[in-house]
Amino acid sequence: MQTTLIILKPDAVQRGLMGSIIERFERKGLRIIGAKLIKVSPELAGKHYAEHKGKPFYEGLVKFVTSSPVLVLAIRGLEAVAVCRKLIGATNGRNAEPGTIRGDFGLSGGFNLVHGSDSPASAERELALWFTADELHEDAHTIEQWVYDPGDLK
Repeated sequence: MQTTLIILKPDAVQRGLMGSIIERFERKGLRIIGAKLIKVSPELAGKHYAEHKGKPFYEGLVKFVTSSPVLVLAIRGLEAVAVCRKLIGATNGRNAEPGTIRGDFGLSGGFNLVHGSDSPASAERELALWFTADELHEDAHTIEQWVYDPGDLK
């Protein structure tokens, strides 16, 4: 099992898409183990996007993510990082496949609705930035017996 970070960005929040997006993850069988609606500080945005510092789009990215509240989620499931990335779709909504979040709801490359960790290592680093240990609730849910074949969990 993996836990990954998902951020519903200001455009998703302002467009009233939070429920529709969360539903995609839950319908897949993934479990939300942490959630909070926050206004991102420039300091936190800088830490989160540190690898992009100095790139031409960095300032705009920080300005965008701090412009309005975001919904931050910790999502858990088997291969959660890869599964969530597939559900999210290509970065630019115009190029994203129909059926993905960005493919169904997005038309922009910059206003692309959702951030998802791109690797297990990134997920670990990002989750530590956005959540404290006591904000994550990993209690077992009975639904998992209906989501995963017992052979999947070996």
